[in-house]
Amino acid sequence: MRRKKDVKILYKDDHIAVCEKPAGMPAADDKTGDMDVFHSLKNQLFYEENLDREPELYMIHRLDRPVGGVMVFARTKEAAAELSQQVREHIFEKDYQAVAAGWLPEEDGVFTDYLKKDEKKNLSAAVKEGTPGAKKAQLSYEVLDMVETGEGKFSYCLIHLMTGRHHQIRVQFAERGFGLYGDTKYNPKFRKTKKQYEEIGLYATRICFLHPETGEACTYKAEPRGKAFRMLEELDSW
Repeated sequence: MRRKKDVKILYKDDHIAVCEKPAGMPAADDKTGDMDVFHSLKNQLFYEENLDREPELYMIHRLDRPVGGVMVFARTKEAAAELSQQVREHIFEKDYQAVAAGWLPEEDGVFTDYLKKDEKKNLSAAVKEGTPGAKKAQLSYEVLDMVETGEGKFSYCLIHLMTGRHHQIRVQFAERGFGLYGDTKYNPKFRKTKKQYEEIGLYATRICFLHPETGEACTYKAEPRGKAFRMLEELDSW
């Protein structure tokens, strides 16, 4: 196996590997052929552990290409089955931090929508309940701060995913007029940008699950990175 670009490993054992996905890097193979987190991590484990064969690795969840943050991969079929079950039963928790355009009218709340994915365009849209192919999407949010910059007003939010749908956070915020900073797919302000995979104001900052072997509660965190979060730090507003 050839050595590829490394990703930051937060924890690993014989059953799982937890890493921090860089924004702009695909989680798995896509049509661009660019190096992805799955294969990068597999290469890294091969070299770091001095293995004599390609390591097992199984994807449990994904992050959109422009989104960075914490991911866990299974290293055995048994661990993959257990973690996937936790995802289905909503035991697996995923929290994000986001920078949304505009000031949300409520300090906290729950967004509930029905989303339908357009496979050809790789887009999702909010549709009426009962629409064929639509799936219920739900998240809760808390506004941590509201700021005003030269680029406009923004809300800094903590988000807890209650379901895991395609582009869910991006679509649900945009549907209410609060598209995410830098989002070229759903925020009209950024749609015409030439950088297709620009970092957006969304970062997976926490995952929590039960270890597939021991049953111990595991929590892993990462600090949000990217232009949107640097912009807020520079304001020194919290």
